[in-house]
Amino acid sequence: MKKEEVPQDKSNLESANFRELCYAIDENGEYTTANSTGWEPKTVALNNAIDEINDRIEDAKKRVLEGKTSPIEYHMELHKMDVGILASYVGLWQWRVKRHFKPSVFKKLKMNTLQKYAEVFEISVDELKTIK
Repeated sequence: MKKEEVPQDKSNLESANFRELCYAIDENGEYTTANSTGWEPKTVALNNAIDEINDRIEDAKKRVLEGKTSPIEYHMELHKMDVGILASYVGLWQWRVKRHFKPSVFKKLKMNTLQKYAEVFEISVDELKTIK
């Protein structure tokens, strides 16, 4: 697209005073860079993704409060991780991390295991065990 056609739609970037760097063609037909405040389709997609993440966080929180899962699942969602990523950070197999989602198993975890999770989430063990 031409430099003067780079989208300048309203987006979350604009409110945070950020600009996205895009490639465009200048008046000489050469590639150059141009700043964009946003592009509506991209903004809609980003907002939908953020809404889905927030829904997953709220669902995990509800399940913890109902005693259906452990706080580990809530903190995993809050930190935008999945089981594979969390497992690699704590150095455990995925099946073990999933097992730690069971409230009965979570209550029996040793302090060093809880500490690993707390370090990954950058919180204390006490914060790991509770939901705000």
